[in-house]
Parts: sequence; C-alpha cells; structure tokens
Amino acid sequence: MLGCEHALIAAGALLVGLRNSGQLPVTDAILQEAMQRTLRQAIGGYCGLTGICGVAVGVGAAFSVLLSAACPKDKETRLTMEVVSRVVHAIAQLTGPCCCKAFVRIALKVAEAACDEIWGINFSPIPEPVCVHNQVHPHGCREEKCPYFAR
Repeated sequence: MLGCEHALIAAGALLVGLRNSGQLPVTDAILQEAMQRTLRQAIGGYCGLTGICGVAVGVGAAFSVLLSAACPKDKETRLTMEVVSRVVHAIAQLTGPCCCKAFVRIALKVAEAACDEIWGINFSPIPEPVCVHNQVHPHGCREEKCPYFAR
C-alpha cells in the first residue's frame, strides 16, 4: 500500500511496457538512468513533506530520459513537466488516505495517454485491476472512494 518502491515500479513498468511494445527503443541504459533518477528523489514521506508523490517522480524520470529533457531544452522539458503535472493531479484526486498502489495504477494510465499524444504509441488494453489489499492498508482503505476497490 505504501512505500517508495512504488516510484520504481511506476518508472520500470512504464519503460518495460514501452520496450515490450517494440514501438520505442528502451535500452537497459535508459532503464538504469530512470531508476537512478527516481531513487535520488523518491524518499519516504516525500508526498507529505513536499506535496509530490514519488510515483510522479518515477513517471517524470522515465519521460525525462526518453525525451532527453534538460534545463536548456524547451519542448522536451515542457512535455516532461506537463506529464508530471497530469500525474500529480490524477494522484491528488485519489488521496485520503494515500495508497501508492492506486497511485501507480492511475499514474500509468496518465502516462499511457501521454505516450499516445507524444509518440502515437498505443498499449494493448488491459482490464481494470481490482485491488485485493484493502484489508492490509496501514491507514485504512478508501474503499468505495477508490476506483480499484473490489465491489
């Protein structure tokens, strides 16, 4: 439910999904760089301390590496920041209490839409996941307020 490893899961799932799609060259070096960037910023309690969920950081690191974003670049950096902004907004709609598993799921949905917009990449549709972890959430599950809660 909670933990910084979810930031790595988000970055890794996105990049491996892109690699497996065969529509974008995602090398091991790209994966490693995105993971290293994520590790430097996804710190326990980061969401409460800064207002930025580590899952958004992971997605941002993935897009930043893929787009070769950097401070002197305008389009690449803008696109990366726009994706992160959308991810943060989507995650904010699911808070109370925080659930990193739900955050990863919604972040990947946002990232998938961004991949389509930026590169025209469409992932194969998958069924909506149903959470089976609601009984073990340390802060209590949002239950009916969560789109992944088993109904």
